[in-house]
Amino acid sequence: MYYQLYELNHAALQPYRALADATKLFFESPFNPISQSSYGRSMAALMELFERTTRRYDKPAFNLPETSVDGKNVAVTEEIIWQKPFCNLLHFQRDVPKSRAGDPKILLVAPLSGHYATLLRGTVEALLPHAEIYITDWIDARMVPLSDGKFDLDDYIDYLIEMFHAIGENTHVIAVCQPSVPVLAAVAMMEKAGDRFAPSSMTLMGGPIDTRINPTAVNKMAAEKDIGWFRDNAVMTVPWPHPGVMRPVYPGFLQLSGFMSMNLDRHITAHKEFFFHLVKEDGEPAEKHREFYDEYLAVMDMSAEFYLQTVETVFIRHDLPRGKMKHRGDSVDLSAIRNVALLTVEGENDDISGVGQTEAAQTLCVNIPAGRRMHYLQPKVGHYGVFNGSRFRNEIAPRIVNFIRESDKSAPKRQRER
Repeated sequence: MYYQLYELNHAALQPYRALADATKLFFESPFNPISQSSYGRSMAALMELFERTTRRYDKPAFNLPETSVDGKNVAVTEEIIWQKPFCNLLHFQRDVPKSRAGDPKILLVAPLSGHYATLLRGTVEALLPHAEIYITDWIDARMVPLSDGKFDLDDYIDYLIEMFHAIGENTHVIAVCQPSVPVLAAVAMMEKAGDRFAPSSMTLMGGPIDTRINPTAVNKMAAEKDIGWFRDNAVMTVPWPHPGVMRPVYPGFLQLSGFMSMNLDRHITAHKEFFFHLVKEDGEPAEKHREFYDEYLAVMDMSAEFYLQTVETVFIRHDLPRGKMKHRGDSVDLSAIRNVALLTVEGENDDISGVGQTEAAQTLCVNIPAGRRMHYLQPKVGHYGVFNGSRFRNEIAPRIVNFIRESDKSAPKRQRER
């Protein structure tokens, strides 16, 4: 019912948004004598603010047409190399000479937690000069017809294993936030089976491996509720006319409202400053605001099965650190991980995944040799800064690239093949 009301509210505001657009154009027109007055700029700014706070933001584009390799600009094209109903695997194909020595292959696993994979645009951009980048481009669940079946945490792990096979041997995987648990589980299952396509290294960044350590507000809320509460209060069915009509989902707008309420005063201040930047015609800070919120406010729905299973497994029961997690009935044994190098990265001020939660993987993966593991705590960054921004580009990304190259050199040969 709430989803239907949300859609009705969006539709009801459409005429007012069109009026706001027309009014903005009127007050910005160079033929309007008051367009350069304080009143005219204020009215145009107010109309843009109204339009932006009431619109539905579509999936952004990666918009990475080129990168620099060996000091030269080369073209980059996106290609889908593997696809399933709930995910496409994108490859950022760099136009480099075929005779050039190959760079490492990196599977970048984007979070499936409300935002699109384009949230990692800065991550991709920083790594592209050094590696062949593949990224999980998750599909909005409201766009997946009910006839395509369900998608849960077990399916997620299966998808990852299939992706490793599609990319090929000697792949490195980077999991950003939420995927840290399924990536760790997938690697454990592959090592347990002696799968030669298991990655050479895995980098876990700001992930909820053990949320009992230094719990954040998000962790505490999950611990205080049982799974029935989440099923009753967070799961809704997709309304008509979306392709996924009648599919049970955790709506993106509900996830977004939760994130924004955590720092509501900060978002209100940002929009207030945006208004004054527009009035003062401060173009650069206003454009930065648009770029950030175009990405931040673009949200997608998650399948209810995946959402509920993740909440229960990761945040309520803590199955992985307790050694009780299963994948399709088979135990996820982290001690089976012996050949895959491990890097964990955390942010000092992370208010989503507390300090120590990701590092817990270092303790749980007992059989990874000391020379093939490393932990790094980045000072003065929050959750977003772990995978984006200047400190990521200048301090975190170089460490990841170096770790991947070193793990290639020290990688042992696998004992068995699947």
